[in-house]
Amino acid sequence: MKKYISCIIVAILLIFLSLAPSFLSTYFLGLLILTLIYGIFGMSLNILTGYTGLPSLGHAMFFGIAAYAVGILDVEMSLQFGLELAAGLFAAALIGASFGLLTVRSKGISFVMITLSLSMVLWGLASNLAGFTGGADGLSGISRPDLSPIPLDLEETSHFYYFTLFFFVLSALLIYFIIRSAFGYALLGIRESESRMNSLGYNTWLYKYMSFIISGVFAGLAGILFVYYNGYVNPGDLGVETSAKVLFMVILGGAGTLFGPLIGAFSIVLLENFVSTYSERWPMILGAIYVLVVLFAPEGIYGPIKRFSRRLVRL
Repeated sequence: MKKYISCIIVAILLIFLSLAPSFLSTYFLGLLILTLIYGIFGMSLNILTGYTGLPSLGHAMFFGIAAYAVGILDVEMSLQFGLELAAGLFAAALIGASFGLLTVRSKGISFVMITLSLSMVLWGLASNLAGFTGGADGLSGISRPDLSPIPLDLEETSHFYYFTLFFFVLSALLIYFIIRSAFGYALLGIRESESRMNSLGYNTWLYKYMSFIISGVFAGLAGILFVYYNGYVNPGDLGVETSAKVLFMVILGGAGTLFGPLIGAFSIVLLENFVSTYSERWPMILGAIYVLVVLFAPEGIYGPIKRFSRRLVRL
């Protein structure tokens, strides 16, 4: 029954996403593109936080470094999409592999502070290396890729939407199979009791290290899509505000669930765009919503949605 309910939810979601350009305006389609991008970003952090039990306040370093890598290559060399994509993902993986050596031996607040510090180091470099990154003003003039001979003109919002949707679905499938694999179950075991997994003979450091790298690669993919969509990247995309924002999305939607981050991303994108038009205090409103969710739905928004779906099926 549980699997049946999940299949129904996924089917409804896919139908809605597939048909969205036919009934949404360009403005709302743009918001949906951002939702999918942040959904990938949130799912990437969820691997680390929701499934491995390592909350991070520096996850934007992967998002931003991949965006900068693609932006610099596009502005300076105008490479083909495949090469820029590979370079961006490699940059995120490289940061994950190198910084992971410094972070995954820690846990709890120590892990949070180390990831935050490393993210701020990259933020400082992006702000000061103006010759490469544009400095505090950021890097602009980044063009959307040419996918020839595929008949998609990414300058068209609807075409870019399907381009983003493809990578979202691909990411969701890959993350699903990762979490449902022996590797994924080992991560869940580490989240619940690392000492027990150690006593069973698991090299928990290696599992956490791989989780750190894998989550970084998916965050890098989100950063690449983001920079192509906006045509611009700035040091803030590497900073603590972006990291806190995606962590908020994961917790709000439901950490440790596949689609919780998407629900969180959808909620935050809508609230940011609509509440901010009526009130300058919209961050305070978001904070109040977060407190209410933690108090009344500690498992996130996805929890009540899932319970309601089960009751509906029983009827």
